[in-house]
Amino acid sequence: MSDQPRHVSYADAGVDVDEGARAVDAIKDAVKATDRPGVMGGLGGFGCLFSASSLKDMDDPVLVSGTDGVGTKLALAQMLGRNDTVGQDLVAMCVDDVVVTGAEPLFFLDYVAIGHIEADGMATIVRGIAEGCRLSGCALIGGEMAEHPGVMADGDYDLAGFCVGAVDKPKMLGSHRVHVGDAIIGLPSSGIHSNGYSLVRKVAVEGKTIEQLNEPNDELAGESLADALLRPTTIYAGGLIKALEAGAPIHAMAHITGGGITENLNRVLPDDIDAMVDRGVEGIPAWDVPPVITYVAREAGLSVDEAYKTLNMGVGMAIVCDADDVDEVCEALAAQGFSPFMMGECVPGSGKVSYR
Repeated sequence: MSDQPRHVSYADAGVDVDEGARAVDAIKDAVKATDRPGVMGGLGGFGCLFSASSLKDMDDPVLVSGTDGVGTKLALAQMLGRNDTVGQDLVAMCVDDVVVTGAEPLFFLDYVAIGHIEADGMATIVRGIAEGCRLSGCALIGGEMAEHPGVMADGDYDLAGFCVGAVDKPKMLGSHRVHVGDAIIGLPSSGIHSNGYSLVRKVAVEGKTIEQLNEPNDELAGESLADALLRPTTIYAGGLIKALEAGAPIHAMAHITGGGITENLNRVLPDDIDAMVDRGVEGIPAWDVPPVITYVAREAGLSVDEAYKTLNMGVGMAIVCDADDVDEVCEALAAQGFSPFMMGECVPGSGKVSYR
């Protein structure tokens, strides 16, 4: 028996460094397309560089950061082999948390953990992230591709994102600006967005074949469940920043994510004010709800209260402003391509969301 130690390369252990390098080359153009003022250098450095010179124009610059993932929506994307839009979901979850303070998203970093790197597949995912950054106006300045052989199956992957924005402190939005009598305006969601997918998969996906998921569904106006469930999360940040720059007198904003309207709108309320949301007639909101949300709520047997605490119910962003400024704010939002609608008003209370 030879005493010579056996040779095991990194590739033999399951990590293909060369394929990783090819993946980086494949995403360079997509990343470059997200450049904005402040970006320094390119991919390949140990740290990502962004100039803070623009903050000099602010009286009291405040950095605002946000980090999030896409959750189990990824399991559906992997099942269907449709991984081109989950990157936009990732960006949306981060930049739209940052923008509610009035902060402009400046730059974004991503983390992709995957069982086995395949350059073309990785490029598909990252191009989706780059598109999300382009839509929000922030730069994709770096990230990490981590290959996890033996820990994750070859086709499995997970995503995490991190965003940094900036706002001048005197212009910050939030509960300190909200008053009794303020109006609450909603911006439509594109669908379920990126929250609630553990429930969604249990009631709308389990037991169905890929073919069934791809079939036109009459309850979804002819759209397939696959298309409806994988529709990317709307990105509001880019348009909202332009509306604010145009002078829209907004007091506060709430990104409606996990916890629905009930557990997100309350996050921008003072302790002595409630948000009174108009639930419409017999629990049907006074705005359009995407059919896929109605479908999932029914399949899950959710009560009206549960639905408003689980799904976004057709509202991706809620905006608070003075009642006298509703027309001005709605015009500014419409100019950015949004379709605003009235949701309710702020009334005396205890910092909760109430319904009527």
